Amino acid sequence: MSSRWSTAVLDPAQPGGWAVVRSRQGFLQDEQGVLFAREWAQRQNLPVLAEHGIGHFDGEPVYVLELHEPVEVDGCQWQGLRQFMLQGDFDVFSLLGYAAQIATWAREHRFCGSCGRPAVQVKGERAMYCEHCDLRAYPRISPSMIVLLTRGDEILLARSPRFVSGVYSTLAGFAEPGESAEQCLIREVREEVSLEVRNIQYIASQCWPFPHSMMLGFHAEYAGGDIVPQPDEIEDAQWFSVHNLPPLPAGRSIARYLIDLYVARRLGLPEPVLPGQTHGQA
Repeated sequence: MSSRWSTAVLDPAQPGGWAVVRSRQGFLQDEQGVLFAREWAQRQNLPVLAEHGIGHFDGEPVYVLELHEPVEVDGCQWQGLRQFMLQGDFDVFSLLGYAAQIATWAREHRFCGSCGRPAVQVKGERAMYCEHCDLRAYPRISPSMIVLLTRGDEILLARSPRFVSGVYSTLAGFAEPGESAEQCLIREVREEVSLEVRNIQYIASQCWPFPHSMMLGFHAEYAGGDIVPQPDEIEDAQWFSVHNLPPLPAGRSIARYLIDLYVARRLGLPEPVLPGQTHGQA
């Protein structure tokens, strides 16, 4: 967490502060950015589905307004979260990433998952509550592993059909119930490219708000097998030399960090820093 942005559970009944406005099209922004005076936002007659106090930015309270649907606001436009990740202030992206996850959770937990009755916010706690069932719903975090598989000066990179044309990245996948992160890694590599791994080493983690992933980053060494891409999941997978790499993921992503870190260590270059961390993890 940066010194500019910190999470907190704030009471929406309190006046003042900043507001970020979110819909299915992303976040509302104007020429000044995405932080609007909360009183101004409340005067716009927006179709607010839910409001949650999410923390402090530069010492000021921040609330997220989740809308039923996007609307036109004079002098403003909607921009997707990925664009904020790729450009601009990383502290602002961190704020918006958290806001997106809380807003998604708020939209999906307006009603009790057991009986279907309306749920209410719990004061002072990030939870939605059903009095009838005595059931609390908390924001979900889904652990997933992401791994850079290496073989000396070669790294294994793959393409999903969903990727931007030409871009190759590391392998990744969500953990199944009952799996450890290491078991997930071994299974995903087997499923996606039919390779075996050894010497698994944890490197770093990154919150990935699309919408609620916690990416656990690993490095592993090749232990055997021939590449067989998983149908419908992997379009192509190849070994690439650290001296001749294809187009890679965005620079602020943990996938790119894992790649850049290994390349730097093989070539004796300065090690990169993952945004949100003060130094690389060994």
